[in-house]
Amino acid sequence: MPKERRARGGDAYARAGVDVAKVRSIQRSLAGMLSSTFSERKGKFGEPAIGIGHYAGLIDIGRGRLLALHTDGVGTKVLVAQHMAKFDTIGVDCVAMTVNDLICLGAEPVALLDYIALKEENEGLVEELSRGLASGAKQAGAAIVGGETAIVGDLLEGEGALAFDLVSMGVGVVERSSLVDGSAIAEGDAVVGVASSGLHSNGYTLARRLTRGMSLTERADELGETLGEALLRPTAIYVKPTLGVLKRREVHGVAHITGGAFAKLTRLTGERDLGFRLDELKAFPRPPIFALLQGLGRLNEREMYGTFNMGVGLCVVAPEGEADDVVRAYGRAGLESAVIGSVKRGKGVVVGKTRLV
Repeated sequence: MPKERRARGGDAYARAGVDVAKVRSIQRSLAGMLSSTFSERKGKFGEPAIGIGHYAGLIDIGRGRLLALHTDGVGTKVLVAQHMAKFDTIGVDCVAMTVNDLICLGAEPVALLDYIALKEENEGLVEELSRGLASGAKQAGAAIVGGETAIVGDLLEGEGALAFDLVSMGVGVVERSSLVDGSAIAEGDAVVGVASSGLHSNGYTLARRLTRGMSLTERADELGETLGEALLRPTAIYVKPTLGVLKRREVHGVAHITGGAFAKLTRLTGERDLGFRLDELKAFPRPPIFALLQGLGRLNEREMYGTFNMGVGLCVVAPEGEADDVVRAYGRAGLESAVIGSVKRGKGVVVGKTRLV
């Protein structure tokens, strides 16, 4: 096994180039500065209705309605697409990263913008990217109403003329009375995990490091497909089934499992003395790409559950008595789900015996 793939102890993701703890520190610093602008809209139309740090920003647009705003990108998964010269699905990931975050506040995504940065003019590349963007927006029931295409060759590295970056910005609407911000989460609530389609769009800096030098086009028996196909599998879009669940069941919180993985759950409880024990998470079925990566990197449990979604792309927190109905609702939508844990006293997230945060 190549030496650079080994990751015995420590934080493999940080050694690969992404230190999640430092990223959180940067985000806190940025949020502190940007929050100083809230006073500009105090008492006016568009007054901020939530602090920075949840899954989306909220502004008050009157008549009991809130506008949810979010922006996100695909990260270094775009480098896999460039290496494979396959661009028709990466737009789905771009949409998913935005709309899946909007629904974490109960907001229905209604419109999106896209930003495509190119190394150089490439009409065929943009056409393929647009194909994925349109597919993702249709899955989410949202319209892409505009965007920006920029030629920024001096800024981009990647696969030569195929180098690009992709970002989406989204807006959603939620009635204030239907807001799901985690404030109702209580001890004893159940955590329902909803299946991911694979790696989704997080952890790729580490995944690419671990698979460096491996063929992306040869079939891998342990995956049942090529490595490139497994790495490029589009992020699941949870909008329609989740909005259906929110309309019919009592839900206290929704968490999209992306960068930082299951530590994302702490966004829902903030500074309250509540945390999450995910005792059944290890039993949840997961795509084989996760076992492959763990074997290649000799990654411990904390590194795996702190970096990757491990087969769970969305967590829904609901009263214990609602959990089975939530599971059945996702099942009717064709999504595998199960109760994977519960809310306990004490901050943090614990998977089995492994404390993540």
